Amino acid sequence: MNDPHDSDNIPESGSPEERRSALFAHMVMQQSSMAMMLMGKAAHPETGKVVCDLEAARFFIDQLEMLEFKTKGNLNQEEAALLKQSLMSLRMAFVESADSAPAPHESREPGSPAAGATPSPGPNNPSKGPSTSPGEEENRKKFTKKY
Repeated sequence: MNDPHDSDNIPESGSPEERRSALFAHMVMQQSSMAMMLMGKAAHPETGKVVCDLEAARFFIDQLEMLEFKTKGNLNQEEAALLKQSLMSLRMAFVESADSAPAPHESREPGSPAAGATPSPGPNNPSKGPSTSPGEEENRKKFTKKY
């Protein structure tokens, strides 16, 4: 993250436009890397530990979305494609992370279906019996709507 050699990819010579383009690409990749690290998709480079802070990851994704909105029409084709692809990957990773992360303030009663949950497949949709383990219940909650 704070590697002084990260700027080695930015050309010292060349036109100012090439330098700005390289700086833009570097910034997009830096923001993307931070978001991926905070979603638990990559280990922290200094500690080697996996961190999962979805709110902080969302902040980095929101910054890139703001950048996309504010620079619309002012980016060259490669810059626009990099930003679009990065955002698409981050959004997919965020959904995966949010679905796999346990809900810290889930207030529903045990045995009651989650709001917007799709009924689990099976004969006559049997309700959760005492023999269902928590792991099996998690597998049933894969297809929920989140607004």
